[in-house]
Amino acid sequence: MRVLSWNVNGLRAVAKRGFGDWLSTCGGDIVGVQEVRALPEQLSDDLREPEGWHAAFHPAEKKGYSGVGIYSRSAPDSVETSLDRPEFDRSEFDREGRFHLARFGRLLVANVYFPNGSGRNRDQSRIPYKLDFYARVFDVLAPAVADGAPVLVMGDFNTAHREIDLARPKANVKTSGFRPEERAELDRWIDAGWVDTFRAFETEGERYTWWSQRFGVRERNVGWRIDYVLASPAAMEHVTGAFIHADVMGSDHCPIGVDLDDAVVG
Repeated sequence: MRVLSWNVNGLRAVAKRGFGDWLSTCGGDIVGVQEVRALPEQLSDDLREPEGWHAAFHPAEKKGYSGVGIYSRSAPDSVETSLDRPEFDRSEFDREGRFHLARFGRLLVANVYFPNGSGRNRDQSRIPYKLDFYARVFDVLAPAVADGAPVLVMGDFNTAHREIDLARPKANVKTSGFRPEERAELDRWIDAGWVDTFRAFETEGERYTWWSQRFGVRERNVGWRIDYVLASPAAMEHVTGAFIHADVMGSDHCPIGVDLDDAVVG
């Protein structure tokens, strides 16, 4: 079983650069996309309902902004899109279309587009919102993890965890995406038992998932690893490999994913 994640930076835009061909040949059983930046009715039929796939979308209220989608070869048993709960006033999280939680048998797959903390004019003003969002996703998934369910959280986390995860760590210690408080939040997830699947198999540096669109940056591999698949302890028992497909073009991010044995859904 293969699960993939890709921040496509505009699904309609990446469709013009071969997304359909990639989807049909990627070998995925479940594919999460982030930053869809379109309402479902704005998507062509081959994006909204591609042959051989089930698809679900959670758009942002603001047109052309954010949004997540999930494609799967088998229909999910359920799909949730809300981080709201009656005891919390968190409706702002849902307005930005950042969260999918799909169930496939025992397996829960959260497809998430975590916020960027930069804010307007790179003033770091969105960092509190970003950290609140991280905490809310953590809390929503905690009961399932505590019950021993296999859970994957995949998507654009908008944070590089360690110095090995970006090309120029010293130059970015004050930049949102590598600030201490953001990295500490990822520490909290790992300390709670979540596993960074890629680092469980790959310890080498210079493996990135996002590159600035400035000329020559990707060619020189001056990047950041900010896209992850995190596995709960029960899910990690079934993970057999993790990968970054940096050769796949079309977005400023590249696809990532994990392979699992089929027993994870049984």
